[in-house]
Amino acid sequence: MVDAIGAVRAQLPKLDALPLPGKGSTRTRWRTLAEIARADLAQGRLAEGHVDARAVLTELGRPDLCVDGDMLGVWAAEPQNLHATAQRGGWRLHGAKGWCSGSVTLDYALVTATAPDGPRLFVVGTQGLEPFEGSWQPLGMKATQSDTLSFDNVLVADHQAIGPPSAYVERAGFGHGGCGVAACWWGGALGVLDGLHAAVSLDRADPDELGLAAANLAAAGHALGAAADAIDERPEDVQLANRLAREVRLAVATSARNALDRAVDAMGASGLCHRPAHSTRVADLLVYLSQHRERSTATTHGNALLASPLSLPW
Repeated sequence: MVDAIGAVRAQLPKLDALPLPGKGSTRTRWRTLAEIARADLAQGRLAEGHVDARAVLTELGRPDLCVDGDMLGVWAAEPQNLHATAQRGGWRLHGAKGWCSGSVTLDYALVTATAPDGPRLFVVGTQGLEPFEGSWQPLGMKATQSDTLSFDNVLVADHQAIGPPSAYVERAGFGHGGCGVAACWWGGALGVLDGLHAAVSLDRADPDELGLAAANLAAAGHALGAAADAIDERPEDVQLANRLAREVRLAVATSARNALDRAVDAMGASGLCHRPAHSTRVADLLVYLSQHRERSTATTHGNALLASPLSLPW
């Protein structure tokens, strides 16, 4: 198995040089993430977590909490399972945190936890954290090492608490980051189509499935590009950022699942059993897309549309 974490760590200078979202070059940022994910989706996931963490720290006024060479992640899933209690000079974190991509091989992670006054964000060093044995045995994305970690009365200083309660989700950058994840899905789907393209070329098979999947992905790619431009025009608009995140994630996830289905149908068992690079891409994308709660996102988006006149983006 490729050392995805080591591979991303070697790319930190390039990743740290990426423009922040909303600074005029968001297309470049997302294109880079998509290119990494196209080559290796696990690396794309880890790279996205690192650059998102840097953006969050900057947007919440604490870029000083990371230095060049540190590999970062964002562990924001299930904040209700990790509890934060204020004490003299800092906070005590107790509980468990699932889906910790990069696990204890990262240097620091931005971790959500629930405090009495609401969900909060903390910068936590990974030294001393312990994975629950066997907590990461996935069908795909194994190389991300997304363990469930035990936080046994972990102490963090006051300056490691970032912003007020709910600051993490109330920024426009929360929506920007959601679009960045979609850029990785899109890149992963292109990687799956690369396998289908090679198979069609080699076997001289009917290219109809390739054409249909590629057209759907192209449309989703145009949506990503348009969202990047809109974010650059109105970087502080929280409502716009959240709407774009819903639209882009729904569009990209739908087209990526379409690419998966068409590649599997066209290549059959041979593609999944005799072409290991392709089968890894399929499994990785299937697992990564499973984090997207399509119905929940669609319901939220539909309710938002009902609150105002329906309009087209062009």
